[in-house]
Amino acid sequence: MYKASNLTFKGINRLAIPAIISGIAEPLLSITDTAIVGNIEFNSVESLAAVGIAGSFISALVWILAQTRSAISAIIGRYLGAKKLDEIATLPSQIIFINLIISVVLYFVSSYFTTEIFKLYNAEGLILNYSVSYYKIRIIGLPLTLFIFSVFGVFRGLQNTFWPMIISIVGVSINVVLDIILVYGIEGYLEPMNISGAAWASVISQGVMALLALILLLKKTPFSLKFSLPFNKEIGTILSISFNLIIRAIALNVALFMANAYATKYGDNFIAAQTIAFQIWLFFAFFIDGYSSVGNIVSGKLLGEKDYKSMWKLSIKLSKYTIIISIIMVSLCAIFYVPIGNLFSKDAFVLQSFYSIFWIVLLMQPINAIAFVFDGIFKGLAEAVILRNLLLIATFLGFVPALLIGDYFELKLTGIWIAFTIWMILRAGILVVKFRKKYLAKNT
Repeated sequence: MYKASNLTFKGINRLAIPAIISGIAEPLLSITDTAIVGNIEFNSVESLAAVGIAGSFISALVWILAQTRSAISAIIGRYLGAKKLDEIATLPSQIIFINLIISVVLYFVSSYFTTEIFKLYNAEGLILNYSVSYYKIRIIGLPLTLFIFSVFGVFRGLQNTFWPMIISIVGVSINVVLDIILVYGIEGYLEPMNISGAAWASVISQGVMALLALILLLKKTPFSLKFSLPFNKEIGTILSISFNLIIRAIALNVALFMANAYATKYGDNFIAAQTIAFQIWLFFAFFIDGYSSVGNIVSGKLLGEKDYKSMWKLSIKLSKYTIIISIIMVSLCAIFYVPIGNLFSKDAFVLQSFYSIFWIVLLMQPINAIAFVFDGIFKGLAEAVILRNLLLIATFLGFVPALLIGDYFELKLTGIWIAFTIWMILRAGILVVKFRKKYLAKNT
């Protein structure tokens, strides 16, 4: 069990490093698809654009529905701190059951309206056809992904990031190998499946991860998957937290949807470049999210113990560590600025568009670090209403106006990433102010 005395670099990293590895699994799956698909021999630009559009929508669904992960983690962490885990023994299975029902319904509904969905992204012609075919395979993994996320939430609540790390390492390894085999084929044995191969590689790896998550949940936690009624007394709290976080996730995905829709409107090369830039942004986000996860995991337990002094200390240390790490990562990307682009595409126009905005993606990373740290802390504190209102303000009073202004002045991708930067400044700044106002007095 994590203790306040463990708020040292070593103690924090004991949780953060496994969380980083497990957290970057999903973006690594997407980055692998992006890099391999972007180097397909035929129609690589259209394939890359399709993976970006379909992947963006899949990520939107996952982020919206997976908010119960943070809610589960916060509740379990609080009961762990209060030494009352037996009172929520039935809670994880009930939430997992609800998640699976919702994800199956969404699978059938979105599969039926796939073409209409991607037309909203301004996709047409070959890009539309590729987006539909890729999505109809990838979406099979939605229930599996939500199950994995729910189990990760249980482990986080129990202060355990090791087993999610193991699951993620296995999943990413399988995905990389299958991506290469299925996309490019094996001469004389297997015909190249191109973009469909990338989709099947992701689904198969998600299936293996779900199986491992099931086994480890049953063997390494005090919870079972046996569904029973009546609903646990905390089910209402989790659903309330999740509902507010879902509204937050919808606001977040409005920004992501508009960014991709406008990039697609500007042309094939622009949405392909946007896909590369956003996948790198996601990788940074999920990497830093490892430290955000420590805030999510530990703050709930500290709240249960009413240890506000340690909570304040936690926020300072996590902020410092994530800023340092983000600067190191930005420096590495700056050194390998050109080779990074070449990993994803060889098309000169795509690379020109990508390099024109990659510097913005890098410069905003220290801001992102602060935003993600406090985002994780507030999730651990179950402050879902604050997080909901923050994203509504940042999206509709920050991102959307900035995007429309950038479009008016024909800034194209530069306008999109200026809008993202304003979005993240608002997210970081408001959370820091809220945290200081609420917990600085309690710390003294």
